[in-house]
Amino acid sequence: QVQLVESGGGLVQAGGSLRLSCVASGGTFSSYDMGWFRQAPGPEREFVATITWTSRITYYADSVKGRFTISRDNAKNTVYLQMNSLKPEDTAVYYCAARERSSVVVTAHRQYAYWGQGTQVTVSS
Repeated sequence: QVQLVESGGGLVQAGGSLRLSCVASGGTFSSYDMGWFRQAPGPEREFVATITWTSRITYYADSVKGRFTISRDNAKNTVYLQMNSLKPEDTAVYYCAARERSSVVVTAHRQYAYWGQGTQVTVSS
């Protein structure tokens, strides 16, 4: 079973940048497709981005496309989320998640089996 720990959140002004990291342990990192989700106050966890185990496929929510970049380093068991041109509406707790690797893009949070504890991102206007 894989454990995930996020870091890199914080307070930033609108237009600024942050880089989130998520380190995995307890499993074979290259066995997993990885995703980033976020949750503002409310019931639903929102899909942000996903990357397949080979990094061949990345996919983004429309709301972050062109501003955020997901990447991974399998040698370091780490997935990243580079966030540029941040907006106040990006304010949320950001979670990384893992699921068994596949050949399809998955954006539904219920399809991810493993989750980190989250890191807060706050964008001030």
